[in-house]
Amino acid sequence: MHNVKNMKRNMILIFFVTAIVLFFVLKDEFNQIVGEFAKVDIKYILIAVFFFFLSMFIRGYVNYKSVNNKKKISLMESFKHIVIVQFFNNVTPFSLGGQPMEIYMIQKHNIKTADATNITIQNFIFYQLGLVIFGLIAVSYNYIYGVFPPGSLLKKLVLLGFIFNTFVVFMLFFIMLSKKFTDKVMHIIVFLCTKIRIVKNKEKTIDKWKIKLEEFHNGAKELRKRKALFVYGALLNVVSLGCLYLVPLFVMFSLGNFTDVNVMETLTASAYIMIIASSIPIPGGTGGAEFGYLYFFGSFVKGPVLTTSLLIWRFITYYLGILVGGIALNFDKKGEGQ
Repeated sequence: MHNVKNMKRNMILIFFVTAIVLFFVLKDEFNQIVGEFAKVDIKYILIAVFFFFLSMFIRGYVNYKSVNNKKKISLMESFKHIVIVQFFNNVTPFSLGGQPMEIYMIQKHNIKTADATNITIQNFIFYQLGLVIFGLIAVSYNYIYGVFPPGSLLKKLVLLGFIFNTFVVFMLFFIMLSKKFTDKVMHIIVFLCTKIRIVKNKEKTIDKWKIKLEEFHNGAKELRKRKALFVYGALLNVVSLGCLYLVPLFVMFSLGNFTDVNVMETLTASAYIMIIASSIPIPGGTGGAEFGYLYFFGSFVKGPVLTTSLLIWRFITYYLGILVGGIALNFDKKGEGQ
């Protein structure tokens, strides 16, 4: 019941922030934007949608390869998992709702909780690695070619976000390699949180975190044994992100704009937007994602074409995921009741 209330609250927040964003986006160019929508070439929209789902399908394939070390499930079932996980990621702050749901769905295939947790941890490591690798490519490309003007606030936020995500990856590796160090750090953090009264029951909190860290170490230990999967999973997540990051290019094509932005500029701008959105504590990074899009793609495209492309891009990469994920979740629940 508490989770349902949280989800409803998050959905209200999403629509409230979206309404504010739409107001500011549409208020000055409403008639021109309507005119741009009337000229949309649907075949490029369909290609953009295809790349969006291809991105999720690739992540589903990584999940399929990870799970099948434990128990056979179909590739389409793994894809459905990712679609539903995407729904929970999109309606929770910092995408925190996806991982518990992923563990739950893997468990339904007669896989033990510990194994399901290990698989989910592995997939999280793969995704973080993919995010950092793509971020490094984007930052390097911008540094060499100077795609975006230096010194802006958003570029500084991108740099901070990239450093944070890189730090997360390094910490994941460090935790994987040193259980003793992790245990000491955890005790220090809990002690400090107890002193400032964030944590009420010190011993209970330590016991809870010990269980979680034990699960993480077990997952990391198994991943070290499967080096091919480690490389494979990280690289496929880079490809998956690449598919997602190409969506704005085909949206631009649908509006008849074939020259103002190229593939590398699209990938770089999209990677920057993703880094910013991931640091916004609102479901889906709503507000930050739209502002980032207008800023970074505004370096190449101006006027109502830019605003129209934003609305189409956001629908495909965010609201479509909520819609399809919600439908898949509904069918999944019906299947359980049969």
